[in-house]
Amino acid sequence: MIDYTLDTALSILLVRPTDALTQEDFAQLAKSVDPHIEKTGGLAGIIIEIIKFPGWGTFAAFAAHIRFLRDHHRHIKKVGVVTDSPVGTLAEKLASHFVAAEIKQFPAGEVEVAKRWIAG
Repeated sequence: MIDYTLDTALSILLVRPTDALTQEDFAQLAKSVDPHIEKTGGLAGIIIEIIKFPGWGTFAAFAAHIRFLRDHHRHIKKVGVVTDSPVGTLAEKLASHFVAAEIKQFPAGEVEVAKRWIAG
C-alpha cells in the first residue's frame, strides 16, 4: 500500500510505502498524477519517505512499478528519498541509471528539507 499526497501548488508528489506494494497502488498513483502532468507538463519532484521498504506483493506489482517508472520518469525533475534505511542509498545509485530525474537521499524525518531542495 502507498499513502501519497500531491501538492499541486509546488508540483510535488509525496509517497509513503506502508505495506507490500500492489498493482492497484501504481494504477491509483497514475490516475492521480497524470492529470496534473498533462496540465503542467510534469512534476517538480517526488519525495519517497521510507521507514522500511515493504517490497512488492506480487510479480505483477513489481511489473506495474517498472511500467510506472518507464511512463513517468521523464516528467519528473527531482526525486528525494527520505530514509535512514540502506535501501535509500541503493535506490539512489540504481535509479540514477534508469531515470532522468536528479536523485538525492535525505535522513529520516527530513521531508521538509527534501521539499525545499525540490522547490529550490
